Amino acid sequence: MTALSTGQLELVILIASLLSLAYAGVQTILLLREEEGDEKMRSIAAAIREGAEAFLRREYTAVFAVAAVLSVLIGVAFEYDSAHDGWMLAVGFLAGAGGSALAGAIGMLVSVRANVRTAAHARKGDLGATMRYAFRGGSVTGMSVAGLALLELVGFYAGFGGNVLSMVGVLFGASLMSLFARVGGGIYTKGADVGADLVGKVEAGIPEDDPRNPAVIADNVGDNVGDCAGMAADLFETYVVTAVSAMLLAYLIAPVTAQFPNAVLYPLLVCAWAIVATIVGAAFVRMRAGGSIMGALYQGLGATTAVGLGGLYLLDYEFMGGSPGIFIATAIGLIVMILIVVITDYYTSSKYSPVRRIAEAAQAGGGPTVITGLSVGLESAWMPGLVIVSAILGSYAAVGWTGAWGSVTINAELGLYGIGLAAASMLAVTGMIISIDAFGPITDNAGGIAEMANLPPEARAVTDPLDAVGNTTKAVTKGYAIGSAVLAALALFAAYTFAAARDAYPNLSPDLAWAQFTAHLQIDNPLVVAGLVIGGVLPFFFTSFLMNAVGIAAQAIVFEVRRQFKEIPGIMAGTAKPEYGRCVDIVTAVALRQLAVPAALGVVTPVVVGFLLGPDALAGLLLGVILSGFPLALTMTTGGGAWDNGKKYIEEGHYGGKHSDAHKAAVVGDTVGDATKDTAGPAINPLIKVVNTISILLIALIVAHHVIGI
Repeated sequence: MTALSTGQLELVILIASLLSLAYAGVQTILLLREEEGDEKMRSIAAAIREGAEAFLRREYTAVFAVAAVLSVLIGVAFEYDSAHDGWMLAVGFLAGAGGSALAGAIGMLVSVRANVRTAAHARKGDLGATMRYAFRGGSVTGMSVAGLALLELVGFYAGFGGNVLSMVGVLFGASLMSLFARVGGGIYTKGADVGADLVGKVEAGIPEDDPRNPAVIADNVGDNVGDCAGMAADLFETYVVTAVSAMLLAYLIAPVTAQFPNAVLYPLLVCAWAIVATIVGAAFVRMRAGGSIMGALYQGLGATTAVGLGGLYLLDYEFMGGSPGIFIATAIGLIVMILIVVITDYYTSSKYSPVRRIAEAAQAGGGPTVITGLSVGLESAWMPGLVIVSAILGSYAAVGWTGAWGSVTINAELGLYGIGLAAASMLAVTGMIISIDAFGPITDNAGGIAEMANLPPEARAVTDPLDAVGNTTKAVTKGYAIGSAVLAALALFAAYTFAAARDAYPNLSPDLAWAQFTAHLQIDNPLVVAGLVIGGVLPFFFTSFLMNAVGIAAQAIVFEVRRQFKEIPGIMAGTAKPEYGRCVDIVTAVALRQLAVPAALGVVTPVVVGFLLGPDALAGLLLGVILSGFPLALTMTTGGGAWDNGKKYIEEGHYGGKHSDAHKAAVVGDTVGDATKDTAGPAINPLIKVVNTISILLIALIVAHHVIGI
């Protein structure tokens, strides 16, 4: 085992984070060297860019005002807590929120510049070259998120002297910012999208992204604020929370560090190697003659996975004593990623039966389309659930097994660390996964610009298939984020139990304190059951606000577009220009107004339950949120992606093609799926993490000041 000091390990991790940011910088320079097309294309792109930047400015101004107040409250509340330095937590909270916000801003600012250049590339009629260029834009986001997250993690670990508990403030800040970004961006993008589709496609019978539709710019802005800024902020938070959850377990569980001295920093070493694996994998994203777009992207993902797996073996050998259990647990994380990608692809790609069933049902009308889509979404949660269960049991047993061959003896404390490592190893492909995801909104916008600028058919022949693949890549990323969130949240839950036990029984040894606390977490404890029920219903209550918010935003857009069609009669004839800015302003105001309640719900619920019902009930709440949030998020995101691609399958010429009755029914299904796949479903991911991180952050105060319970 390599004997590097803690400082040397931190330096290796720091170099890897800087390498990631340098790679993103070089790709940005290469990206911006390309031409932007003609004057009409540039003016359309400028309008999209202006709307996206205005929304982000207004959202971040509101969110950081809240963050500033919360940071002061955190600093004051923990000033006299012997277990924490309140102002260290406050600084970490602001840094976590700032890092998540910066990741979102970078993702959006790159996307709004890559979209028009991708459309310009498409005019050459070269699908492979255009796909490669769009992926380059996505890789800037992917490597920026990975580099920023790793830089912040190693920086605060070193700055806090290795006190991982003090890093919980970073987690809370990143989670809260991610929640605001996902909720606000999701309401904006789907309110604009649904409103534009209902009036444009269904009522007026005009194509998607038709420049005569007053909501078309707002729709394209939404792709950037939701699928770029929101996604990047979300995955930054996923990266940070997943790594720190494993670090927390090693930090809190003495037997782990006794057996594996490098256990606390090992998740960050995995992240460092992931940078190298992603850079290598990016070179393999190329379309072969006769190949497919998705095949080229999967080629890069496969190369990244192979390099990542080899690196995990070497890291285990060098820093963890060559433990077979450690390697198996980390390999399980990569296997989970592969299986979730394959399963999500099956349920959302038009090559397979689930999407085609939805398209076939559209022939009978909107009702059967919605019913069939719900069926697909509900079914899609089953196989990922089995995958996650297998991963939990496998990683737990691999690291926890301490017996001789032929006997089964599991050390529960080591096994919990194994679950954390399985989650952390999924980070070995995060850069590539984010790159593939960010590819989606770039190609979506490129298709919109091509339509609005009336580019020749050969350009649309390139942008249309890229856009269709982009729907699948975005769905794949959401499945990946949700799967990693479950494993990370289980690790956070385990960390919560150790932290709660330490504070509840300070006079006992850590092992006895943990045994004493977990003995209360039984199904016959009414406080635990109360917490389970509250946690189980929380994701449903939370998403109800988001679905309603999308409906309110879409309704406002529908009324505004109808008004413009009525009061500006030259729009349909192409002799008058729609008032695009009005729709942008309307949906921005609605999104910012509607995000407050669901975001507050994620913060307030665990605080109220913890202080009123105590740490036992709060433990039940954490489990309840995980158990119900995971299948609900998968049902919404995967089902929504299937509805969307069912519509696109019809638009390719099946079942009557565009403007047919089947197409109109599919649009109805797609509008339902839009709200689930891009707003409500993805927001459950940061909700789960916010609830967990604020519980760990406040556990000492909850133990000291709760009303009911032990």
